[in-house]
Amino acid sequence: MEIENRQIIQQAKKAALEVLLHNTHGPFDGLPRTAGWGYPEPYTRDLLLSILGVAVTGNKVLVDSMKLILETLAENQTKNGHISSLVHSKNDLGASDTTPLFLFAIGVYRKLTNEPDFLEKAVEKAMVWMEYQSPSDGYLIAQQPTSDWRDEQWIYGYGLYVNTLSYSYLAVLGHKDRAQGVRNEMDHLTLKEKSMDHFNLHEGLKINNKPYYACWSYKNFSSNRFDLLGNSLAILAGISTAEDAEKTIQWVEDQLSDLRENDQLRGDLPPNFFPYILPGDDDWLQRYERYNMPGNYHNGGVWPFICAFYVAALVANQKYALAEEKLLALAQLNRRANNEKLKFGFNEWIGALDGKPMGQDWQSWSAALFLYAVACVEQKRTPFFDEIREAGQGQDYW
Repeated sequence: MEIENRQIIQQAKKAALEVLLHNTHGPFDGLPRTAGWGYPEPYTRDLLLSILGVAVTGNKVLVDSMKLILETLAENQTKNGHISSLVHSKNDLGASDTTPLFLFAIGVYRKLTNEPDFLEKAVEKAMVWMEYQSPSDGYLIAQQPTSDWRDEQWIYGYGLYVNTLSYSYLAVLGHKDRAQGVRNEMDHLTLKEKSMDHFNLHEGLKINNKPYYACWSYKNFSSNRFDLLGNSLAILAGISTAEDAEKTIQWVEDQLSDLRENDQLRGDLPPNFFPYILPGDDDWLQRYERYNMPGNYHNGGVWPFICAFYVAALVANQKYALAEEKLLALAQLNRRANNEKLKFGFNEWIGALDGKPMGQDWQSWSAALFLYAVACVEQKRTPFFDEIREAGQGQDYW
């Protein structure tokens, strides 16, 4: 990498740490804020996903802040084990991804601090809650629409993202058999139509003739659109084989070329979701006209924190040169800001069609996951996920 490009990445790295340290001071119970100005609340999923970036910094202030987040969530856990959507609020409930993220974050925190029993009672309760989220009483987790990070994207039934989280927390906490059960069920094909051949077959998330996992599947229904976050996590966790990951990455890069040629994307980083849902498509909802137009928000917006996971997935597949290219593109993307005085905006999301920052500046997960992506590229490894992949290949991790 050229010296000038390295300098850009180092400048962005320094700015990202500044963002996280700034955001440790919020107005709610001494908890961090989600974004520098726009989101004073401590949103659970945003802050828990940030643990990967916090962990690779080794910064004591940030690590202590993460400990406070986890302990507060444990205190506010429901009697049945569910984790709230706002860290400080016992009554803000209903999310499908906060509980698996809580379990994954505790697994990372335990390894970071060498505290194997940290919040064990809360972990046990959350584990039971998660087992009851399977309608088949099996391994795949089902969810209600708009209950994960996509509040304007309808994910039905067995969502890819939530189940990659489930596999990851089971693996990092050492629950080998149940983790393997999730993986095995994910590798079943989606059921596209009713037939006697499918009578006793549990649906999964594999798609015939596609090099990636379905965005979601439930009984005879599924979505073949591409979920970048879910598939990146599948590669990172080793749910996708190295051969399948290679095909997924090549497909993504080919699709990016097509999107750019058709004026559906600016830049070199992938949208969170594509092909975009267009008016008139079967899965188009009238509400999308206001919130979720093609190339925007959850319908194809470019989200820096997800692009960071993609960079990490490239490293996991040993595509180091491509990972460096994408990391530089991400550093430059993170310059964009609504506040023109900021050198680095670490904005929440960017419009795919025009490249404009559309969310809040100084977003914690945008900054934290950038730091994680930098560590992955610099070290040519993926901290915490390396061990998960090795475990899935039969290594002695559990």
